[in-house]
Amino acid sequence: MNAPEKSSHTPMMQQYLRIKAEHNDKLLFYRMGDFYELFHDDAVRAAKLLDITLTQRGASNGSPIKMAGVPYHAAEQYLARLVKMGESVAICEQIGDPATSKGPVERKVVRIVTPGTVTDSALLEEKRDNLLLALHQRSGKLGLAWLNLASGQFFVCETATDNLAAELERLQPSEILHAEDAALQASIHAAFKTLPVWHFDLETARRGLCQQFATIDLAGFGCDDYTVGLEAAGALLGYAKLTQGQSISHIRSVQVYSADRYVRMDAATRRNLEITQTLRGEPAPTLLSLLDTCATNMGSRLLANWLHHPLRDRNVLGARLEAVEQLLLPSPSGRGAGGEGRNGEVHTESSLTPALSQGARELYPQVHDQLKPSVDVERITARIALRSARPRDLSGLRDTLLTLPQLHAALARCDAALIQQLADALVADHTLVELLQKTIKPEPSSVLREGSVIADGFDPELDELRGIQTNCGDFLMELELRERARTGIDKLKVEYNRVHGFYIEVSFANADKVPDDYRRRQTLKNVERYITPELKAFEDKALSANDRALAREKFLYEQLLDQLAPFIPQLQRIAAAIAELDVLATFAERAATLNFSAPQFADDAQINIVKGRHPVVEAQVDQFTPNDTTLNDARRTLLITGPNMGGKSTYMRQVAIIALLAHVGCFVPAQEAVLGEIDQIFTRIGASDDLASGRSTFMVEMTEAANILHNATDKSLVLVDEIGRGTSTFDGLALAYAIARHLLELNRSYTLFATHYFELTRLAEEFKQLANVHLAAIEHQHSIVFLHSVNEGAASQSYGLQVAALAGVPNSVIRSAKKQLVKLEQNSAAQNPQGDLFTAAPEAPEPEEHPLLSALRDLQPDEMSPKEALERIYQLKKMV
Repeated sequence: MNAPEKSSHTPMMQQYLRIKAEHNDKLLFYRMGDFYELFHDDAVRAAKLLDITLTQRGASNGSPIKMAGVPYHAAEQYLARLVKMGESVAICEQIGDPATSKGPVERKVVRIVTPGTVTDSALLEEKRDNLLLALHQRSGKLGLAWLNLASGQFFVCETATDNLAAELERLQPSEILHAEDAALQASIHAAFKTLPVWHFDLETARRGLCQQFATIDLAGFGCDDYTVGLEAAGALLGYAKLTQGQSISHIRSVQVYSADRYVRMDAATRRNLEITQTLRGEPAPTLLSLLDTCATNMGSRLLANWLHHPLRDRNVLGARLEAVEQLLLPSPSGRGAGGEGRNGEVHTESSLTPALSQGARELYPQVHDQLKPSVDVERITARIALRSARPRDLSGLRDTLLTLPQLHAALARCDAALIQQLADALVADHTLVELLQKTIKPEPSSVLREGSVIADGFDPELDELRGIQTNCGDFLMELELRERARTGIDKLKVEYNRVHGFYIEVSFANADKVPDDYRRRQTLKNVERYITPELKAFEDKALSANDRALAREKFLYEQLLDQLAPFIPQLQRIAAAIAELDVLATFAERAATLNFSAPQFADDAQINIVKGRHPVVEAQVDQFTPNDTTLNDARRTLLITGPNMGGKSTYMRQVAIIALLAHVGCFVPAQEAVLGEIDQIFTRIGASDDLASGRSTFMVEMTEAANILHNATDKSLVLVDEIGRGTSTFDGLALAYAIARHLLELNRSYTLFATHYFELTRLAEEFKQLANVHLAAIEHQHSIVFLHSVNEGAASQSYGLQVAALAGVPNSVIRSAKKQLVKLEQNSAAQNPQGDLFTAAPEAPEPEEHPLLSALRDLQPDEMSPKEALERIYQLKKMV
């Protein structure tokens, strides 16, 4: 709003405009009594976004004041809606005392709510991490820093600028900070915030980070030699502090993200594998939706994080797999032979496949049963650090901590090293538990302003003030009996309400009996309400006690938050242990329920899968056909042919999903899976354009192919489906041939290459490392039956016309296509002795069908009126 001079406005509007000028890019929630009000342009905008009433009241500077407001007690639901829309809101509270203020009550912005910095439970998705990300680009290098304010996890990395899309797809941040001079192109759903360039100053960033972590340098965090990464981290930390209006003490370190620790996946791969959302952007059916049976929200968030960060460290993977195996064992101590030393060598199948016995109870259900009542310790810990924790946050935290000894005892029977580490991490300091037990009531009020939060017996002063309120009822009953006896008014009542306080109520019929010391307080339709000196004195004492009790509770509660601050690292450790135990127990439950088996890792180059399955597709169909996959140094590429809908894409994706699950430490949907080292997973699947960036379907296809050819190594798993279909036949065939050959000769990756270009099957004659396989199908009565089984050798037919018929293409079009296909095959045979390579030798052309037969076949008698039928008969007679 282009406001005139402040001096021409009312004092209150002057105050509002001064605060608004400091937060011009945000909606300002301006506290007035029981409402947050918005004025002028903010009011117009909020009314439209929130569908609330826009009004006009009074005038300032000669113009009506546009207003819209939301109730203070219901503000969270409105904030949640605004945050989901990508809006930022400045919360302006009254900090002065209305009773002593001259002019407008003093106000200030106490916090700023933005999409990436929310911590309130009502504003967050329970099962999704909420990340704030800052990026800075300079000299061809990209610096990234991201923060989960609700958990305190803080990361920094430096990478090539070309990796921006892949990193954003991996992290899915809610808000992105960048310098105002940055030329940023990113197709991701997030709120973008530009900051002045000076926010990204390197020396300022170093000082701010060292001050936050109380260190003299950043060498201990492994990022002392970073530049653009630290610049991004400094800007992010400063922005986070600004939004919270206070220190963020639970952020105690920064971790360096090293891409080499993980099996890398580019943005297209993450989308094509439908890890956490489908290709249509929906949350199910996905790999995460299938696996997520976690007992806690912390576990669900960690599971999603693991799926997007598959590890290469076999020591960590071995520890996770051993833990899952132990959680599946029905006996208190038994470990299968070969359970030791999973790091690198191939094991026998029996050593790690769940051996479940009928009637025995495994450990994982007990872990989940113990964890289900747990509150979100991770996010509550952050709210304690930010001093925004609510009473029921603390009572829930107390109750959760009290259940941990029982969980610790249940885990004692498990001798997996990782389980024992996590069990030890669950141990809470008895001082912490006692503090919460003696301070917070068993069932406190939901908000502090309602009172009834601090436990009885904790503070003598508070107990005394509560005693006055508790005895209030007894005093009123005693006074009522005395006044009835004194006045002779049988129906006299002594009552209280919040508006008028205490009063004595007498009907008009008894007005002549009212004593002289009664003073009229309120007149209603049939009664008068009075006050006496004695009742007035009690009222002053009682109401004062209530206000003093609320003030005392607030003081004690804030004192409690101060006392809890030193326990924040311990609570973060407990939260991390709960989440990891939850995920491991979920892996065990999924393995038992979905018939998964333990993967095995080998030092030599191989991907050997026996009876592998695509778990998400399997859950959607009545019967799924498992298939084997064999890749090694002598067999680097599988060239996959077969009909559309035959299962080529599903088969390729299931290999990638099995590899992905193995590298997060989960059992896999296969009878057996042995994997050599894998550094990256690439996919080039499907056809889609990117109109926003001006890229056609074929351009997207070639861009993804180029990324694979430039970056895939001999340890990479590459899935290529129908490359070259976006251009002319000969161009596409030539490109597909050259890409397949490049992957064989130069990249030497583990490659699954699906194609309809049957000519490519001849590559097997030139390269012994390529094997032809096909998805089987059979033709029956001019229709097609998909067998979904992978067999050695190339497909004999494409079955394109049969699939078109299944799709509902009209019979007349199919017949026309058959005729055209015969002509094309004959022309191809005349020009090239090889003929059509999708089929066997060309069949003799079918005799042309008489038009009368075609016309009869197309008749639909049931859909014709008698008149139409008669007319059609005459037409047919003419044709004869």
